[in-house]
Amino acid sequence: MNYPSLLNRIKATVADSFVMVLLIVLFTYIFTLFGDIPDNVKMIVVLFIFVFYDPILISLLGGTIGHMIFGLRVRSVKNPQKKIIFPIALLRFILKGLLGWISLLTITGDEKKRAIHDMAANSVVVFYTKEEEYA
Repeated sequence: MNYPSLLNRIKATVADSFVMVLLIVLFTYIFTLFGDIPDNVKMIVVLFIFVFYDPILISLLGGTIGHMIFGLRVRSVKNPQKKIIFPIALLRFILKGLLGWISLLTITGDEKKRAIHDMAANSVVVFYTKEEEYA
């Protein structure tokens, strides 16, 4: 297996930040087309994007848009051909959010370059090949 470096993972995270901002801007524009949308609905949509973007894409596609741009996938450490399921992806995201950069800094000390949130979720981030793209 070929594991991405800390820099590759940071690039993917930065790309995902831009994607989420674009999604929020898109929904803000869509809301203006419908006139008077209550602020609490707008806040729920933004919160939904922020909380569920990562776990939904990881569980369904094996990675976020940022992961895909840089050729990465999140897989089960026990079986790197398998994606992780949504509850595990959500746990992974929550831990990543709570631990922040501290979790990413542990990548350099692990042979599979796993962060703390990967270890807790039994996941691993790998470079993928085209044959594995839809696994």
